[in-house]
Amino acid sequence: MTRMYDARGNIYAVVTPDNVRSNGIELPAQACHAAQTREAWALSAIEAFCGWAPGTQPPGSKAHRCDGLLVGPFQSSPPFDLLIVNTDGTLAERSGNGLTIFSKALSEQGLMPREEACLLRVHHDKADAVSPVETSVKPAEIEGVNGFWLDLGQPSFGPQAVGAQGVEPLTLTGREVSHVRPLSALNPAWNHSQFVRIGNPHCVTLVTAADALPSNARMREPELAEGLTRIAYAMPTGAGQPCVAGVNLQWAMLESAGRIVARVFERGEGPTASSGTSASAVACAAWRVGWVAAGEVKVIMPGGTAPILLEERGGELSRVRLFGTARLMR
Repeated sequence: MTRMYDARGNIYAVVTPDNVRSNGIELPAQACHAAQTREAWALSAIEAFCGWAPGTQPPGSKAHRCDGLLVGPFQSSPPFDLLIVNTDGTLAERSGNGLTIFSKALSEQGLMPREEACLLRVHHDKADAVSPVETSVKPAEIEGVNGFWLDLGQPSFGPQAVGAQGVEPLTLTGREVSHVRPLSALNPAWNHSQFVRIGNPHCVTLVTAADALPSNARMREPELAEGLTRIAYAMPTGAGQPCVAGVNLQWAMLESAGRIVARVFERGEGPTASSGTSASAVACAAWRVGWVAAGEVKVIMPGGTAPILLEERGGELSRVRLFGTARLMR
């Protein structure tokens, strides 16, 4: 039976490479080769492990039982290689909730070091980013909750960081941001965006009013869903504009000191209850425009609140860490 885990409302199935092969799917022995040949196996794996059994899909539910598939580990001891498969068959470079869930699964298998950091390596096939993307993970406890600190490294900012094209420079609070016309065409309040790369690409749209934050239900309505898909997804599903390889979309509003409310529309997935890397990108974008200072930032999403630690050195963000927790669903 496929094991599924929940991390703040973000649900992933976790399977080993042998699990995949036992379903008659030809998966290469090495993660790097599997990533480069994902078109031959990824959609079959999604249907095998994430699809609904005939007659079991609840009315009004998403097309799949979960938000994606984690395949790994490809080794019996760290560092561990894995693949993050979106339900459209594409690969993600990094997922904070996915890596939290994978760490939880490793712990249950007795493979995760209890006190030392463990290196996870996500392989992908994106031409505009280095593969694998490495993340150091360490078990931790916050306010009685067991979880993991994920070291996401140093973020980069601006259109060049994510390969965005055709955007215009603007300012917000005296800091440079970008005007993404396809976004502001959908809602005039969505006219100030900050691009962030933190392993994967993000476009954080900064708003000042709560009614400018789109609900997940609103983002699933056909007209808005189609417009957001054109922006977030690469071709042929989307238009790949402004980013040819697609981009994760977020909306962020400063609620109070150190607290940011956010919504997420993921490349390859659509609206999600939460996303770890999206929360981290939101915190970074908020720091960039002076909404928050370095230190602890809490990002509130429909699925829960993500604690983020921002470290600053010489006026630049030097490191971002995300605290994640997950539970086994079945």
